[in-house]
Amino acid sequence: MNAGRFLRHIFFTRWTTRRHFTPRVLADIEVAIREAESLHAGEIRFVVETALDLPDLVQDLPPRQRAMQVFGQLGVWDTAQNNGVLIYLLLADHIVEIVADRGIAARIAQSEWDGVCREMEGHYREGRFGEGSVAGVRGVGRLLSRHFPGRRGNADELPNQPVLL
Repeated sequence: MNAGRFLRHIFFTRWTTRRHFTPRVLADIEVAIREAESLHAGEIRFVVETALDLPDLVQDLPPRQRAMQVFGQLGVWDTAQNNGVLIYLLLADHIVEIVADRGIAARIAQSEWDGVCREMEGHYREGRFGEGSVAGVRGVGRLLSRHFPGRRGNADELPNQPVLL
């Protein structure tokens, strides 16, 4: 177990998350998701997790594995077209992971998702949490628009509101 990571996770609090993800920032993310989803046939969920719980820290759970757990817990996989995408931020590590359902993952390379993640992380390192989050949603939206153009009457199957864990 990495001592620096352990301490970061112990000292990051929900207050830290709420300081960066104010009601205004959360509303901006929700609007960005709604706008992005109007242009493609995908479904986007945005989750910010403050820090890992102690058992996950002791096991040194990687952010990617945790993102996959959250993907399942929130039912992002449960869309009619297998077109759900999770944008997951582990705030204590300042790491972003994007997990796409099988219908999308087969058509968009992981390197393209990683590019969006690195862009977001750059904003976050500079303290621009709102801008980084909206840029990430728009980046995911661009990828989805290219591979899964929108259809008239496309149902909004997943909530657009960001989730703070």
